[in-house]
Amino acid sequence: MTDNQQRFSGGPDIGRLLRPFAGLVVPAAAVIAALAVGAILLGVFGANPFTGYRALFTGAFGGPDELAATALKSIPLMLVGVGICIAFRTGVINIGGEGQIIMGAIMATLVALALPDVPRPILVPLVMIAGGVGGGIWGAIPGALKAYSGVNEILSTIMMNIIAGFFMSFLLEDWLIEPGAIRIQQTKRLSHNADLPILPGGTRLHLGIVVALVVAILGYLLLFRSSLGMRLRAVGHNPHASRSAGMKVELSITQALAFSGACAGIAGAVLVFGSESHRLIGEGGPLAFTQSAGFNGIVTALFGGLHPLFTVLSSYLFGGMLAGGISLQRVVQVPQALVIALNGVVVVFVVGSLKLRARVQQWAEGDIQMEDRA
Repeated sequence: MTDNQQRFSGGPDIGRLLRPFAGLVVPAAAVIAALAVGAILLGVFGANPFTGYRALFTGAFGGPDELAATALKSIPLMLVGVGICIAFRTGVINIGGEGQIIMGAIMATLVALALPDVPRPILVPLVMIAGGVGGGIWGAIPGALKAYSGVNEILSTIMMNIIAGFFMSFLLEDWLIEPGAIRIQQTKRLSHNADLPILPGGTRLHLGIVVALVVAILGYLLLFRSSLGMRLRAVGHNPHASRSAGMKVELSITQALAFSGACAGIAGAVLVFGSESHRLIGEGGPLAFTQSAGFNGIVTALFGGLHPLFTVLSSYLFGGMLAGGISLQRVVQVPQALVIALNGVVVVFVVGSLKLRARVQQWAEGDIQMEDRA
């Protein structure tokens, strides 16, 4: 391509300008398209889409209480999303966030039950660390199976979700059930010393948001500012070349899923000790406890370009959809299933736009040149 063609094509010059935003343009457009489809669904149910979306926006961002509610919804999404970034950057797919959340919650609960009288400044970090350990172990198992036995991590992580769900039900049916609670799968009220402190401001927002932000920063430092992160990303780009360079590919895969599971496990601890009941509750099944954060966290990570810091923003936006969806349902009087369907439409559009997003990023980096059609 000649210099004149390059100048008129707008390839590299415009690409340099768009490069910082290329990863966000396509998912943003996908969300807008999904909301357009959602407007049609609302119209089919006889609801006014403008009224519904206004209720959704105000219910998510309309004031301090709404902003706090959105932040609370975003915490598990953020934590799981950061873990997904680590796993996907290493070339492994972690679908096991649900099980890792559960195992983190169980481990954190056991620590709180065993050490109820430990002072809060010590016990709160302990239960968070225990949650990370529980989730990390649950993530390392499918990681090792993939690395050393060739077991597909998608299948193994999904099966680990099922095992974790039944294990929680088993514990809450007998060993951990609240004394005197008949057929209610829940522990007793856990130690007050393990409660996540409420932040100043008069809302329900607690220290869990700080924990999530710290994990996101640590995830960024791990991936992009450490030699270990360089090795993980190298394995994700080309495991064969990494092995030829002397890197331990199998160990990196196991580490990636362990780190990813640890992030999800911390989310499980936050769900227990940041809840209003301050107990582990299995009533209603695993999804009632995890709030599907293990699956929705994948979408937030993809929306954030598999970057831990961008995942903070995307998780807050998706948390707003969850918090605002309650207001939408109440104002326009539509079934809860429709609100869930709206979230599902957004998920489908965002995930479906990944290939186009990659093409846009390549073009912005100058790998794709626009032809001069003048």
